[in-house]
Amino acid sequence: MNITLSIIYLVATVTFVFGLKLLGHPETAKKGNITSAFGMGLAIIGTLFLGEHTASPLVYGLIIGALVVGGIIGGVIAVKVQMTKMPELVSLFNGFGGGSAAIIGLLEYQGNAGNMSQMATILSAIAVGGITLSGSSVAWAKLSGKLRKNIRLPKYNFINNIFFLAIVIAIGFMVANNIVSPIWLWGIFVASLVYGVLFVIPIGGADMPVVISLLNSFSGIGAAIAGVLYGNMIMLVGGILVGAAGIILTFVMCNAMNRPLSNVIFGAFGTGADAELGGSKHQGTLKKTSPSDTAVLMNYADSVVIVPGYGLAVSQAQHVIHELEELLTEKGVDVSYAIHPVAGRMPGHMNVLLAESNVAYDKLIEMDDINPKFANTDVVLVVGANDVVNPAAKTSPGSPIYGMPILEVENAKTIIVNKRSMNAGYAGIENELFFNSKTSMLFGDAKKMLTELVSELKNM
Repeated sequence: MNITLSIIYLVATVTFVFGLKLLGHPETAKKGNITSAFGMGLAIIGTLFLGEHTASPLVYGLIIGALVVGGIIGGVIAVKVQMTKMPELVSLFNGFGGGSAAIIGLLEYQGNAGNMSQMATILSAIAVGGITLSGSSVAWAKLSGKLRKNIRLPKYNFINNIFFLAIVIAIGFMVANNIVSPIWLWGIFVASLVYGVLFVIPIGGADMPVVISLLNSFSGIGAAIAGVLYGNMIMLVGGILVGAAGIILTFVMCNAMNRPLSNVIFGAFGTGADAELGGSKHQGTLKKTSPSDTAVLMNYADSVVIVPGYGLAVSQAQHVIHELEELLTEKGVDVSYAIHPVAGRMPGHMNVLLAESNVAYDKLIEMDDINPKFANTDVVLVVGANDVVNPAAKTSPGSPIYGMPILEVENAKTIIVNKRSMNAGYAGIENELFFNSKTSMLFGDAKKMLTELVSELKNM
């Protein structure tokens, strides 16, 4: 590798690390994305024109053409995607990363027969890439509503483990015996695709953000393996950063939910029979309220905490809720947002959603910090959140969410819950909070109800 390319890779690596650091705060996240993208662009240009390879002008033309077309498609998607569609877009991009690693492995395998380390690396790329591609596709289908029916095969844990062990044993057998047969190669790939489907299809509920994070780490691992295969340090470093960040985030979220990763993967949280365990109907009386009554409560409150959930994203009400926050603040009310680690459909979904409407970052308070403050909060407004505020997580051992830390909004003096209907949340169980004597239900579309609430407050 020439010195110029080495310097380019070093600069690109620094931009990746620095960009990742900037992504840790909403106010600098945009700059972090731009910084990392610049580094990646620099690395691509350096690899194409300074790498130790030779290619015909036609090949260069095809590569540059693919970059241009892909860049245009990605740019259009980034501009047009709605916030409600962001989780499935992330899943889809994870799948693209895994698919790329698998394709690289399939193309490079024949030329590396006899080299055990290279064969093992390539087959690992195919397996990880295949699992990521199909698993991410299933996650996309679940999140986008294309796959609504819960599917659980009998003894699915046993079947999954058999598939996984079969893939590992087959890879070891191929490497040990220097097998170059296309049938074996494509068999590994197909088995990996099947395992990816079996791995993700029983998982649902609030565990989906964890699964997305895990699949994101898989795509990074696939890229790192490809970096090893080609001896490309920038691919290796980039893949390691993505893989490590994804794994760390996965465990952080699991810790926040007070559940081990194995329980997330093998527990099928929020689906089928599991949901039925805690699905008994809670007997109680619902109290309904209106935007005008809610406005009176908030107008004379000293403190208001807003709990955003997926329903807020669905109705695209993030800008209206920020207007509500500003209006209350002008009236002297202390307003903050309570953020649960798995609220929404992807890691950090609520943070991203509220950042889009320019909510100040210091207004977003994490679960552990906000829970002790609920007892002194006058009004809590829950908008579109369900499972993350369900007291059953603490009171019902038979519930599928039992043991998951929640936002303890039931301790507040007054609770307003905005929902479209009494339909169960993503975990498929009824919410005990709705029948609490301090809770009033504000039924209706979040954007419509919040707009009416803002209008009522302006007239006071």
